[in-house]
Amino acid sequence: MKKIIVYITTSVNKYADTIAFHYTYIAEFLRDQMKSNSLGATLGSSGRLSAGDDDEDETSKMALAKEEEIEKRKMEVRQRVECQLTRAQDEAKRLTQVWEELEVFTDPMRKEVTSVRRRLDLANRDLKSLAQICQKKEKEYKEVLEAFQEKSKEKAQLTTALVEMVNQSESFRMRKLEELSKILLSLKG
Repeated sequence: MKKIIVYITTSVNKYADTIAFHYTYIAEFLRDQMKSNSLGATLGSSGRLSAGDDDEDETSKMALAKEEEIEKRKMEVRQRVECQLTRAQDEAKRLTQVWEELEVFTDPMRKEVTSVRRRLDLANRDLKSLAQICQKKEKEYKEVLEAFQEKSKEKAQLTTALVEMVNQSESFRMRKLEELSKILLSLKG
């Protein structure tokens, strides 16, 4: 949208420059024509000294009429050019207003988008750091779980060994008690 407005503004400015150039060209052309007409009228009147005052009056009237016509055309051209310049300036003002309205319209959206992008970037950074922490904790958990399982196995083995020793010890004591009981019974009897 910005490119379109810049293009239109540039086109309007070029159009205004072209109009100004044509106005200058026409004004110079009309000035040159006025000079040539006034020179022709003076030469014609000086060349006709014998013709009389009537010819001079007619020639001067014709020169004045042509000058008035040239002035009228010049004023008409000037008015047209000024009208076109005014229209071009008005269009440029309208384009500027439209541009400002578009800036106001798009500016809040840009701020919101920028804000969301910043928050997204922060969330991504947090997520990466949390993922690293999670992986580290998972690794530690696996290591601790393996250590726990090894210690549990070791405990189970030691418990089994202890139970066996206690059972052996009890059976050994029972045998000894039986032997002692037999010895005591044999001594009594």
